[in-house]
Amino acid sequence: MRRKWTPVIAGVALGAAVAVVGTVARPGGVPAGRTERKHAPNTAPVKRKTLQETITALGTLRYDASARLDAGRAGTITGLPREGRRVKRGGVLHSIDNQPVVLLRGRLPMWRAFGSGMGDGPDVRQLERNLDALGHFTGIPDAHFDWFTKVAILHWQDAIGVKETGSIKRGQIVFAPGEVRVAELLAHVGDQVAAGSAVMKLSGLGKVVIADLRPADQSVAKVRGKVTVNLPGGRTATGTVARVGAPRQRADGAEKTVVVPVSITLDRPSAAGSLQEVSVSIDFPTARREDVLTVPVAALMALPDGGYGVEVVGDAATTRTVTVKTGLFAGGSVEVTGDGLAGQEVVVPTL
Repeated sequence: MRRKWTPVIAGVALGAAVAVVGTVARPGGVPAGRTERKHAPNTAPVKRKTLQETITALGTLRYDASARLDAGRAGTITGLPREGRRVKRGGVLHSIDNQPVVLLRGRLPMWRAFGSGMGDGPDVRQLERNLDALGHFTGIPDAHFDWFTKVAILHWQDAIGVKETGSIKRGQIVFAPGEVRVAELLAHVGDQVAAGSAVMKLSGLGKVVIADLRPADQSVAKVRGKVTVNLPGGRTATGTVARVGAPRQRADGAEKTVVVPVSITLDRPSAAGSLQEVSVSIDFPTARREDVLTVPVAALMALPDGGYGVEVVGDAATTRTVTVKTGLFAGGSVEVTGDGLAGQEVVVPTL
């Protein structure tokens, strides 16, 4: 992590190296408090803007909710999708013994077979809602497996080209909260698998940024708080903190450190384009000053009696020193207050 501000001393040293504060009248009629220059100085405008100080953390942009999918029954893998493929409700995830394993929508996992005589339960309602969405159920979805349920299963089995039994064995369907993406294949066509063997990794379709903060910095991450995500190629995107997890231990080689995991969603998902899994940095705001006068930090100069000043450009040959009070430092700029600064140009010394 690093704080994104420029140290005060850098600007002060540069300013002091070139500043000349007059106390008496100078030859040629240049008034006291002004400096005569033979060449036009490097200048910058006094700007009115919002300053924001940040803490930067490293993170990873990736697809959300990655989870392993295991084989629901033993057999031979006879079909697999390509990595990166999206599978929606009713789509085939893979095939075992040339029988498709179909994705349905729901938060309950398949924990028992579906068939006549089974007990009532929310998993039955979940199945019937899927059969209804796929156009096969003609009743009103409820928790009871009845004639409407069996007929709907028969129509669905006919539609996908499998043996029509009116029942569904474990391992023939998989429930997921929504459409999924095949993130990684963990098996190959021809592999002999047992029930519970890893077949693939699935992820959600949305992209999320995951960052690990130090416990001392966790106060900057607030749920629904806004952040800036720095993407590869110099692009930036705004994001919103979706979740702040509990502190956990992370192994960095032989060393173990405690971190606070933070999940961030992009406000405009299309900003990530085709990026799939890349390293990014995230700027978490820590302090903010709105509508204040600012100058580059390098424009500050140390005054003989203490405090800071800036050289304000007058005509083509002179400048005058204005005492300023500094506020927030952020992004190479500093908040300043002083007499007559608005709309002026200040000298920015160069090495």
